[in-house]
Amino acid sequence: MVFLRLGTIAFGGPAAHIAMMDNEVVNRRQWMSREKLLDLLGITNLIPGPNSTELAIHIGYERAGWRGLLVAGTCFIFPAMAIVWTLAAIYARYQTVPQVEWLLYGIKPVIIAVVLQAVWNLGKKAAKDVPTIIAGVGAICAYFAGLNEILVLILLGVAVMLLKNWQSRGNITGAFLLPFSGVLAQVGSTTAVTSLSWINVFFFFLKIGCVLYGSGYVLLAFLQRELVERNQWLTSQQLLDAVAIGQFTPGPVFTTATFIGYLLAGNAGAIAGTIGIFLPAFVLVWVVNPWVSKLRQSRWASGFLDGVNAASLGLMAGVTYTLGRAALVDWLTITLAIVSAIAVFRFKINSAWLVLAGGAIGLVSRI
Repeated sequence: MVFLRLGTIAFGGPAAHIAMMDNEVVNRRQWMSREKLLDLLGITNLIPGPNSTELAIHIGYERAGWRGLLVAGTCFIFPAMAIVWTLAAIYARYQTVPQVEWLLYGIKPVIIAVVLQAVWNLGKKAAKDVPTIIAGVGAICAYFAGLNEILVLILLGVAVMLLKNWQSRGNITGAFLLPFSGVLAQVGSTTAVTSLSWINVFFFFLKIGCVLYGSGYVLLAFLQRELVERNQWLTSQQLLDAVAIGQFTPGPVFTTATFIGYLLAGNAGAIAGTIGIFLPAFVLVWVVNPWVSKLRQSRWASGFLDGVNAASLGLMAGVTYTLGRAALVDWLTITLAIVSAIAVFRFKINSAWLVLAGGAIGLVSRI
């Protein structure tokens, strides 16, 4: 019930989710110490997947073993999935209705500002030294050059890891533990899917769930390249709509996969997309949790993480530019984006309120 309630009210992105869990698990229920919670949070940064969702899964595992793992993760994800699924069905039916179009017209510029804030916050932590700065710039160049994002993350992560530890004589067995899932996901990733079905949707999002680091917003880079540019299954406008609805609803941003899965393959696609993108998080937490202390102390794992975070920053910057060109189409949308940026950067206003305000302004401008 704890995570079902949190999943229902958890607006504001991963940072807000984590703050809610800290208050509920440490302060109110005293299930664990804050030091333990911070250890679990630290390890979520060393594995791919949505950080706040993985933290919920970790807490469930610590509390009640594999049963707690399944219950906590599922309860945290389900409310957002149900809401997004419903909105996807409405969107698929009424997206050509002018009122809906103008609602999203006002929301999209706000989303650009929210993503910019995510890029900035990640950048302050990711660009910590010369190797990571170079990795971030390299990722931006690779994005605009059209290189595969999964390969970019893996190669830049390994490069920074080796640069930071080339003098170390320690055991390198753990050096490739974390990239392993990414290497597996890379196999066959350049092969285009010729037909759309829920199976295609499942494996597409499973691949992404295995390698996605940094933030839910990094998901945009993969979706823009694979779904919009390479396969042309969605338009940039539809992708922005999916992100807007994912941001507007509580819970993980990764439930964008539910929305896109529905657009691509109906109800079965919604289920397949959700399971595909979240399944790796459950498996990785179950495998990694007993090794938390060792991974936290690993210089190799930390170096790889630094490189991946910097590359994620570069990908996020590239996709922000691409989506911004689709969202900022006139003086009103540009003004909305600027005001929203001031609101999130200067006044720290919850993004959910901004999305509501953007939608209202879009409707008013239509009237």
